[in-house]
Amino acid sequence: MKVFSSWSGGKECALATYKAISQGHEVLYLLNFVSEDDQRSRSHGIKASVVALQAEAIGIPLIQVKTSWENYEENFKKAVGELKNKGIEGGVFGDIDLEEHREWVERVCSEVRIKAFLPLWGTKPEKLIEEFLKLKFKAIIVATRLEENFLGKVLDKALVRQISKLGSHPCGENGEYHTFVTEGPIFRKALKVTKGESKKIDNVWFWEISAELQ
Repeated sequence: MKVFSSWSGGKECALATYKAISQGHEVLYLLNFVSEDDQRSRSHGIKASVVALQAEAIGIPLIQVKTSWENYEENFKKAVGELKNKGIEGGVFGDIDLEEHREWVERVCSEVRIKAFLPLWGTKPEKLIEEFLKLKFKAIIVATRLEENFLGKVLDKALVRQISKLGSHPCGENGEYHTFVTEGPIFRKALKVTKGESKKIDNVWFWEISAELQ
């Protein structure tokens, strides 16, 4: 099927996109929602321009849609409706085990009459991390509700064990941490990330990053 991938720039959407492609689906667009001033990704706080460069490194066209959280569903439906007019038949989502997320995805996709694909759903988080790393994806932590010193760390099994010991979901599904993927099997080029300042907003540490194609 012709599909879009719901895109945050993090590990789950990257792995879900890889799996969709592996299953024979044609991922034609990455759909990313950004702040109303068009500056930052709604989900992870990454600069919109950095997410755009990430999409360029992957080689799949990126569609960025401005929205507030209050109007998110309305704007999601509008954006997906426009993609449907371009031939899109389904959407790919990286949800793992939060039932309310799955219910929302399936309801909204049903209302705009496309199919929802959740290729990671129900898989043990530890197994997903293992598969992600085995495929040679690389991701760094760019936002966290944990300690500031987690920012900028490269995701690996040891780091995930450390996060799990703190009582957090191994994949950060409850918002404990978010990642930015810099390379992997869906990438045509790798990204080099440059660290900026870190700042705390609403009890979440964010890492300001810039990136360039390698």
